Amino acid sequence: MSGSPSERPPGGPVLGCIADDFTGATDLANNLVRAGMRVVLTVDVPPDDERVDADAVVVALKSRTVAASVAVEQSLHACRWLRKQGVGQVYFKICSTFDSTAAGNIGPVIEALMDELDCGFSIATPAFPENGRTVVHGHLFVGDTLLSESGMRHHPLTPMTDANLVRVLQAQLNPGRGRKVGLVDYRTVAQSAEAIRKRVDELQAEGIAIAIVDALSKEDLDRLGEALRDSLFLTASSGLGDSLPRNWGFTPSTRVSLPPARGRKAILAGSCSVATNAQVQRFIREGGEAHALDPLRLAADIECEIARVLAWADACWRSEAALPLLVYSTAEPAGVAAAHAQLGVARSGAIVEQAMSALASAFVKRGAGSLVVAGGETAGICVQALEIRQMQIGPQIDPGVPWCYAASSAATDGGLHIALKSGNFGSPDFFNKAFAFVL
Repeated sequence: MSGSPSERPPGGPVLGCIADDFTGATDLANNLVRAGMRVVLTVDVPPDDERVDADAVVVALKSRTVAASVAVEQSLHACRWLRKQGVGQVYFKICSTFDSTAAGNIGPVIEALMDELDCGFSIATPAFPENGRTVVHGHLFVGDTLLSESGMRHHPLTPMTDANLVRVLQAQLNPGRGRKVGLVDYRTVAQSAEAIRKRVDELQAEGIAIAIVDALSKEDLDRLGEALRDSLFLTASSGLGDSLPRNWGFTPSTRVSLPPARGRKAILAGSCSVATNAQVQRFIREGGEAHALDPLRLAADIECEIARVLAWADACWRSEAALPLLVYSTAEPAGVAAAHAQLGVARSGAIVEQAMSALASAFVKRGAGSLVVAGGETAGICVQALEIRQMQIGPQIDPGVPWCYAASSAATDGGLHIALKSGNFGSPDFFNKAFAFVL
């Protein structure tokens, strides 16, 4: 199916996106909205008979760190639903730090979607220059630092110790399928969309099925987006999101608004990334009210610990209802390792997620009308606890992080402002900046 503007189906979405976590889903939806598209963001796959009135649909999954077989099943379900909506291009949204393990889930999902769509060739790039993620010679950089030397090397679930994405992705593919990974390098990307398409033809002639694509700038992504005009399937971070809509004739728009914000304010930070650590410390240094979650204490008596946090929050809000409160499990690598040593990685993560989801629901029921959630896994569990099914995308706080508005059964007036921040995104003053917005 073509992605050209002249073949845009009337009334239906032209672009269907499958996001492997919830923060990435809002990040991508934000870029598509800024590029002029009407976007519907759904949490998980809607019922088969549900139809959407939008230019693009983003399906938010929590599939990044589940078993590869489960990620494949969820992604195929999303793809089939999107195809029923009539989309002409499918976009598998991955993290800009290529979060994955030797077993997946990026490679297995790409292969499953290529098979489902009968797609012989596809590209993959996590580049997002606006957020400091660039790819050079197939190597991913976070700012000026190789991915393998960045804070991502200590990620508790998906430690990234190799910056060579050609090698990383090749290791995740099924050897029995025989697909090979190649590269479209920065010199080609810097030339033109036509040069990119020519290089793709050359790679296909060499038996390459998937190509990592270099990108150093927004202009590189714009050329790549143009080159992908007729591609059925692609894999990328949200950075490519605002380079695709022009293929269907959309133009950038700043007209995004949400209902007025009301009620109390809260922050739940579960990410242990360098960026979120800095944001937590900045918030505390500037006098913000904060409470740390200890996985060991949670493991000993989770109900007692949750009750203790809620008693603290109630006391803070009695003294000043408008005060934003921060609850965090964010820790330095040594602290994370200590918890893992005593509880194990799986139990340590699960018990923190259980606490965060309970606190998200309890805070909103107590009148929190604006909620910031930091970390992809934390965001996923909190959105599910709040029974959020769709989100309306609002103004951008920082690159990749918008305010959203959603219906929630926990909200006192039925609606909730929520910002889902990838652990690696946002300026050091992000938490205070988020609540400075007039919504």
